[in-house]
Amino acid sequence: MKRDSRFHIAVIPGDGIGPEIVAASLQVLDILQERLGGIGFDFRHLEGGATLYQKTGNAFSDESMAVCKKADAVLFGAIGLPDVRYPDGTEISTQFDLRVEMDLYAGLRPIRSYPGLPRVLTDKRAALIDLVLVREQTEGLLYSRGRGTLEEDRIAWETMKISRNGSRRISEFAFRIAARRSKSRRRSGKVTCVDKANVLSSMAFFRKIFAEVAANHPEVKAEYAYVDATAMNLVKAPWEFDVLVTENAFGGILSDLAAGVVGSLGLAPSADIGDKHAVFQPAHGSAPYMAGQGIANPIAQILSVALMLDWLADQHGEPRLAHGARILERAVEKALTMICPIEFGGQDGTAAITKAIMTQIRKV
Repeated sequence: MKRDSRFHIAVIPGDGIGPEIVAASLQVLDILQERLGGIGFDFRHLEGGATLYQKTGNAFSDESMAVCKKADAVLFGAIGLPDVRYPDGTEISTQFDLRVEMDLYAGLRPIRSYPGLPRVLTDKRAALIDLVLVREQTEGLLYSRGRGTLEEDRIAWETMKISRNGSRRISEFAFRIAARRSKSRRRSGKVTCVDKANVLSSMAFFRKIFAEVAANHPEVKAEYAYVDATAMNLVKAPWEFDVLVTENAFGGILSDLAAGVVGSLGLAPSADIGDKHAVFQPAHGSAPYMAGQGIANPIAQILSVALMLDWLADQHGEPRLAHGARILERAVEKALTMICPIEFGGQDGTAAITKAIMTQIRKV
């Protein structure tokens, strides 16, 4: 257990709507502290992203990286501007640098429906959508970031990396998540391995390692599915899924698809987790076209704070933090029965959503 009751959080607001939604999440966390029995937070704000790259030619400094490594956790906004790119044509993506530097191998992407919001899917079972996508983040196809080659402007090559250790630890992570969910949500634990093992030997290897790990977790059901079929079934019957584990690039695509079936990336939090460090941010991008208008939905960022509290609770043996995460999740759910974000056809922007959640924190 942590000796003192204060936690040091590195905060990277980033670009576009990042500063607005991060500010909203810190307002919410400030109110939540009143319910945490003396626990507090110290914030260190850091620059990073496309705007910084425009000014300095560096998207994130070594000094800021060192601060992130020393912090108890990192709260991250959104990074990137479409017109600001590295010389190879790719966008600024500081979150990838953090994942590599701090070995944040597990991407956690919870997706759930909210009864108070309009549904994308007409089936009544859409109200039961509650799944987690676990994404391996240090290997896979995106391991090739910065390593690809272009031959005489004719052929571009990228290489997928799948290792035994990387596949084992992400599979173990997924089974731990499923076991925890089976206890807290009264559901039978199930992990679906999502791959393309029928075509790619690297994916067949991923599946093989998953099967070895599954044998050590007989209390959790293991299933196998190809990524293309999974994409279809996430649209047809997303309520059938519990925990999905997959490769880096597949996971990025499927997590956005899953967010779409509940209505918006604005509801989708995420966590990038390693053995010693973790970063918490919304699953959506920086949406610069919305910046400065007060219309950004801060819920994904606020729910990322709940993921941060849960992780800190596990790391430091502090149940008050886990209690705070449950308060925050219930406050969001309750608030969404009273307000409607703009992307769902409502009129509630950043300030109204934030205020509604803060009001509910004091009540739930």
